[in-house]
Amino acid sequence: MNILFINSASRGFGGNERSITMVANMLSISNNTVFAYRKDEIGAHARMPRYRLPFIFEGDLYTIARLVRIVKKHRIDIIIPSKRKDYAIAGIVSRICGIRNILWLGIIRPLENTSINRIIYDKLADGIIVNAQEIKKQLLKTGWIPEKKIKVLYRGIDSAALDKVIEQSVRPAGPTMKITAMGRLTAIKSYDLLLKALGILFTTTPEADIQVTILGEGNERSRLERQAKQLGIEKHLSMPGFSSNPYPTLATSDVFVMTSTIEGLSTALVEAMYLKNAPVSTYGGGGVCEIITDGRNGFLFNHGDEETLASVLRKLYLEPGLRHQIAEAAQESVKEKYSAEKVKEEMTAFCQQVMNR
Repeated sequence: MNILFINSASRGFGGNERSITMVANMLSISNNTVFAYRKDEIGAHARMPRYRLPFIFEGDLYTIARLVRIVKKHRIDIIIPSKRKDYAIAGIVSRICGIRNILWLGIIRPLENTSINRIIYDKLADGIIVNAQEIKKQLLKTGWIPEKKIKVLYRGIDSAALDKVIEQSVRPAGPTMKITAMGRLTAIKSYDLLLKALGILFTTTPEADIQVTILGEGNERSRLERQAKQLGIEKHLSMPGFSSNPYPTLATSDVFVMTSTIEGLSTALVEAMYLKNAPVSTYGGGGVCEIITDGRNGFLFNHGDEETLASVLRKLYLEPGLRHQIAEAAQESVKEKYSAEKVKEEMTAFCQQVMNR
């Protein structure tokens, strides 16, 4: 198969970008793959022929014309767009060229019954790949997206690369518990919830030896820094900004916290679990219940419940044996479901199915 992957992200190499480039690189081994992107920090990770395009808006005629030329040059069979803006562009190109269009959807998006949505997600889409059963349920609630179009594909992880990180990393001895959170500093990630929980924790357990690192950059930075000072926890908090290689930090971390209001199945969460972080997440994490069983290989809490989050973090701090037990179980559960080879096989099979339909 000849496949064109598209990602028009304008900032940051986030979880969605890591997933799509990893899958594209895997499929390039046995298929002819091409990558179109907007920013070099994304395209640099693609090990295949690649093209930088403007992706200005959904009806960007220049980008559409360039993509048509790329499709013809490489005799593309399938386009796989991975950002909301890309869906319309890829749909138009696929219909101009008479090829298939499979949407890569990584987050829960309740879709309104509008003519635009019907066109993009049904008429112009031959398939939709999602990373959680919960997202599939949301799409089926529309009543106008056929179930046969939707494929639940758990996004794989590059376990070989992560194993090397584990080999090269040494978890520091001592009583300090390291907590990591990762993602853009935006309202949807709700890092203020984590800071509130830390404020409660250090009020009730002031002697707690805990250090927190939030990896990411965004428009919420100033507000979060002010909040940390108001809560008196700034000495426990580090926000070093965006990291193109977060794995060394995750490999020496003990706990990974995800406080998002909505999410698909976070790649960062899955990678952190593989790197032996005890995961603590909101139920708002979309498909998080498909990977975490509360109390067995992680902990779940309702979004907005900072009291419960503080209680869980305190428990993990005071009971290091439990923390290690949860972290070990987390790694094992990821190994079972998220092998790169399994993802490659399922992805290839679905693409072939769409082509034959």
